[in-house]
Amino acid sequence: MKEIVLALAKAAIAITLGKESDFDLDKALHDYPALKENGAAFVTLTQGANDDLRGCIGTLEAYQPLYKDIIANARSAAMRDPRFHPLAPEEFDYTHIEVSILTPPTPVSYGTLDELRSKIRPGIDGVVLKLHGHRATYLPQVWEDLPNFDIFFASLCQKAGLRQSCLGKHPDIEIYQVTKYR
Repeated sequence: MKEIVLALAKAAIAITLGKESDFDLDKALHDYPALKENGAAFVTLTQGANDDLRGCIGTLEAYQPLYKDIIANARSAAMRDPRFHPLAPEEFDYTHIEVSILTPPTPVSYGTLDELRSKIRPGIDGVVLKLHGHRATYLPQVWEDLPNFDIFFASLCQKAGLRQSCLGKHPDIEIYQVTKYR
């Protein structure tokens, strides 16, 4: 499955940039029928020796066939991530692609911060934070850069447009896991 989802994302970006692609979608769908089932995916683009983020767009909940979700998110990661300018064709050859297939998010019930801390598994759980109409998520891979619970959640609060101390307001928290292909 790894090769096919990466090839699909790569082909979607190549075609968006006006490049040639010999990816055979019909064959892929025939050989990998799971691609036709509803699924949610994130596509992350990085560049350089340090894998600097170049784009990351995804879907938290499955609402369309997985192959369509991968195609849409690959194109969006390359062209529509508001943190970056659109990917230029000359960047394509040195851009690394990662596809993360998500499990459905599940709510985490907690009363105290210590209880929440005990229910979150760094490096395993992706986290969705929701509070007062604000929402943000971090994939499990983000724990590699933010391995400390407090720093991770302060950054996630900030990403949601909230104060870094937003956990004190008891936001809704959901977790999910990913199968990562790189």
